[in-house]
Amino acid sequence: MKNISVIGAGTMGNGIAHVFAMNEYKVTIIDISQAAIDKGLATITKNLDRMVAKEKISESDKASTLSNISTSTEVSKGVSDADLVVEAATENVDLKLKIFKDMDANAPANCILATNTSSISITKIAAATDRPEKVVGMHFMNPVPIMKLVEVIRAYQTSDEVCSAIIDLSKKIGKVPTEVNDYPGFVANRILMPMINEAIYSLYESVAGVEEIDTVMKLGMAHPMGPLQLADFIGLDVCLSILQVLHDGFGNPKYAPCPLLVNMVTAGNLGRKSGTGFYNYSLGGKELVVASNFKKNESVSA
Repeated sequence: MKNISVIGAGTMGNGIAHVFAMNEYKVTIIDISQAAIDKGLATITKNLDRMVAKEKISESDKASTLSNISTSTEVSKGVSDADLVVEAATENVDLKLKIFKDMDANAPANCILATNTSSISITKIAAATDRPEKVVGMHFMNPVPIMKLVEVIRAYQTSDEVCSAIIDLSKKIGKVPTEVNDYPGFVANRILMPMINEAIYSLYESVAGVEEIDTVMKLGMAHPMGPLQLADFIGLDVCLSILQVLHDGFGNPKYAPCPLLVNMVTAGNLGRKSGTGFYNYSLGGKELVVASNFKKNESVSA
């Protein structure tokens, strides 16, 4: 595989494109919005500049990486020469099914179609194509240039050859692939999201405050950040969507989203990306300031 197309120029898409381009693959970033593409390229450039400043790469490495990236606002053109397409669009099943039908219709016959979905059924996505054996999950972790894990999710239809090829490719770009089967939430989110949900329930039921809950998990369980801060980082809307997939997929009430999470998403408090979640990010600085909904004028170390 030499030519990689990435659909979606957002946080995950530009991170995936960054990693492939830095490992000498030719990458096409595809997004219907030119503004989103421009923002994605600016993010990649900023991240490369940070790596240069830290002397992790040279200026020539940066230039080479950027030269490996091209863009397109049309799926039909962007995937026409691809050996692998990685879809990294919004976590919406109907949108993903539409994108995969377009990918299937326009990509070469030998092209592997992968999705970066964090919870949606790969088997359902594969069934929307005429090449289900060539569809696979390739779930990167955020931030993609830093995090080593890639969950390689085998759909019911995925061939052994395709699964092996994606595992080998993941290693070539410096990642650690872990093969899992296609069940709701896979492994990462099946374990992570109930923990985050339980942390939100602990706040909702006044067991403890935001700072206390995160401090217990950081200092008591050696987590690099607390579950409420992590939920803000992921996006509360994304957390809610994944919990709904788990709840619908298993029919088990233990996956039911906390009413507080539902209310926060409904109100538009989505975490870091909206400026407010469990913490207030609109104030800037290196300290985490607990959102006024929960505690006023208190801050904790980031």
